Amino acid sequence: MAAWSLSDKEWDALDNLRFTTTDAAVFRNATIILMSVAGRSKASIAYDLGCSVGTVDIARKRYRAIGLDGLIPGKPPGRDSRATPEYRAALRAAVETSPQDLGYGFSVWSLGRLNAHLLKETGIGFSEDQLGRIMKQEGFSFQRPKHTMKGKRDEAAFQKAGQKLRILKKKPSAMTPISR
Repeated sequence: MAAWSLSDKEWDALDNLRFTTTDAAVFRNATIILMSVAGRSKASIAYDLGCSVGTVDIARKRYRAIGLDGLIPGKPPGRDSRATPEYRAALRAAVETSPQDLGYGFSVWSLGRLNAHLLKETGIGFSEDQLGRIMKQEGFSFQRPKHTMKGKRDEAAFQKAGQKLRILKKKPSAMTPISR
C-alpha cells in the first residue's frame, strides 16, 4: 500500500477532532488515521488500540471516501423502533391520567396494565421490560404498586369490630373446657 500523507490542515483537523470529541469511537478512528499516516501497520494499530484489523480497515476506508465525517459512527443498523412518536405520545397521556378517569377499576398503573391499555389504544404491545425502558427514556420512573385496602374500610366499623374481638378473646368459650 502506498504511504499516506496529510497536509498540515488535514493533520490539525484530525488532531482537533480527536481531542474535542467525547465519543470514544471517534477518538479511536481519528487515532487510526494518524497512526496510519505515521506508517504503522494495521495489525500494530489494532493491537495498540484494542480493536480488530477490520475496524482499522473500516476507519481508513471511510476516511478516504468521506473525510472527517467518515470517522463519526452513524446510527447502528437495525429496524426502527416500534415505539413510534404517536405511541410515545399515547404513553405520556396515559401515564399522566388516572386509570379511573379512563374507566378502569384501579387507581394505579402497573406495567402490565399500562401495556394492555396501550395495546388497546395503539395496537402496539411490548414486554414489561421493554415498556419500562421506554418509560425511562420518556422521563418517567415507576415502581410496583402496593395494593392495600387502607382508605377503603369504614374506620368506625373497624374500631367497633376490634373492640368486640378483644371482648370475645377475654370470655371463656363454651367449647373450651375449664380446668379445675
